[in-house]
Amino acid sequence: MRRRAAVRTAAALALAAALTLAGCAADEPEAAEGPPDGPGVLRVLAGSELKDLEPLLATAADQAGVTFSLRYAGTLDGAEMVASGGADAGYDAIWFSSNRYLSLIEGANARLSTQTKIMASPVLLGLDQAKAEELGWTNKQVTWADIAKAAGEGRFTFGMTNPASSNSGFSALVGVAAALSDAGEALDAAAIGAVTPRLKEFFSAQRLTSGSSGWLADVYAAQGGVDGLVNYESVLLGLNRKLPRPLTLIYPSDGVVTADYPLTALASASPEKKELYTKAVNWLRSPAVQKEIMTRTDRRPIVPAVRPDSRFGTASLVELPFPNRRDTADGLIDAYLNQVRVPAQALFVLDTSGSMAGDRIEALRGALVTLTGADTSASGTFSRFRNREKVTMIPFSTRPGSPQGFTLPGSRPEPVLAEIKGYAEGLDVSGGTAIYDALRVAYEEAGRQLAADPGRYTSIVLMTDGENTDGSDYEEFERFYRALPEAQRRVRTFVVLFGESDVAEMTELARLTGGTTFDARSGSLAAAFKEIRGYQ
Repeated sequence: MRRRAAVRTAAALALAAALTLAGCAADEPEAAEGPPDGPGVLRVLAGSELKDLEPLLATAADQAGVTFSLRYAGTLDGAEMVASGGADAGYDAIWFSSNRYLSLIEGANARLSTQTKIMASPVLLGLDQAKAEELGWTNKQVTWADIAKAAGEGRFTFGMTNPASSNSGFSALVGVAAALSDAGEALDAAAIGAVTPRLKEFFSAQRLTSGSSGWLADVYAAQGGVDGLVNYESVLLGLNRKLPRPLTLIYPSDGVVTADYPLTALASASPEKKELYTKAVNWLRSPAVQKEIMTRTDRRPIVPAVRPDSRFGTASLVELPFPNRRDTADGLIDAYLNQVRVPAQALFVLDTSGSMAGDRIEALRGALVTLTGADTSASGTFSRFRNREKVTMIPFSTRPGSPQGFTLPGSRPEPVLAEIKGYAEGLDVSGGTAIYDALRVAYEEAGRQLAADPGRYTSIVLMTDGENTDGSDYEEFERFYRALPEAQRRVRTFVVLFGESDVAEMTELARLTGGTTFDARSGSLAAAFKEIRGYQ
């Protein structure tokens, strides 16, 4: 699992490093570097969740005469890249779980040619069997309103991906908002304002977040910690094969939002590449391949000739309306991050040792400034420090520095964001590298914060460019960590690999605390920090 996550992250960061931020792009966008090209090669910009199709796609060269060459991006980054024209030179097609958000961006549709749905997976709630039975939801119709009421009463907890980072979370947010609004039509700004109190009720039960639907499932399988997950049906079905007691899938009777995975040719693709696209689509929608997709990935077949098998149940799915304006979709994400979700407290443990001098400390300063709102792209806007969030900076060199806290208000956060920006720009370097002494300070500080406000979602980010040279070592930290109270041990550490980081030891540290690693050694440190925000 860790190896797959590292490979996926490295690919995403390599892509992000090749882009100019869409919100800062000039009239002529810088082209993104695509994957390898050649005769018979279809270059595809794809969502990372499609990595599970790679073994099947590898057979397309022999069976259909098409070699799929994929590179991965997040939904918002990918949408902005396509809309700006940045994907035109390096790609022939795109393949995300949905084109709904992309279609709302001005000018995006002109960049697209043929769109063909390949498979389907609705976003559902999966609950532990015992909890579903306790709630009486195993043999009756359940609505999103029923789920929200039970959530607000504290009767269950769940995990869900961040709507600004992952389409499963965004689809869930849209679906819940549409269902709870009782509007019967696409949401608008007024509807979002009216439904916000009910969304707060629903999301008061969220205790686990993630930037990846796959990582969310892996964490649940390994550690549990919540009563269930809001995720793709396909992910929940795959997860059930790993669990000793499978989750009960709840199909809300008032509707869902379904991913339909449209493989989409770009308008800029050459005639030869569009012919390849047609071959690819015909192969993917053939009955044999549709059955293989269903078997391998637990996604529903899209062609009438192949019927979904018994694993998908018999519930009929009502499709909930999707926003028809970008400002509405963005407003919904903004409301979730800044008003609705349980507020976070994030602790950043930052290497300011002598080896960080020069370009490295400048990269660190820039990465932190990016999170104060300097990046005006959609993904940048949604990754900034959020209203109501508590941010703590702990620099370290030979010894840990004193924690510096910043609490963002519920509205008008600009003055506090300016303070964080000033702090970041004032970071200086000297001395050695006391990683574990600094991390110990972070966990002690997290304990104090949790005692004062136990309802917040708490995480730690560790950024270091080298190996530990001072203070306690990994074994001493491990003993300290294992002796912590359970609430503190649930605080995950997300490690940014940079410079000459000890990859093996940092990976083990992330595993110990239930976090993961983000590789910025050959990519952008700012991109890594933005990606981590999906997990905070």
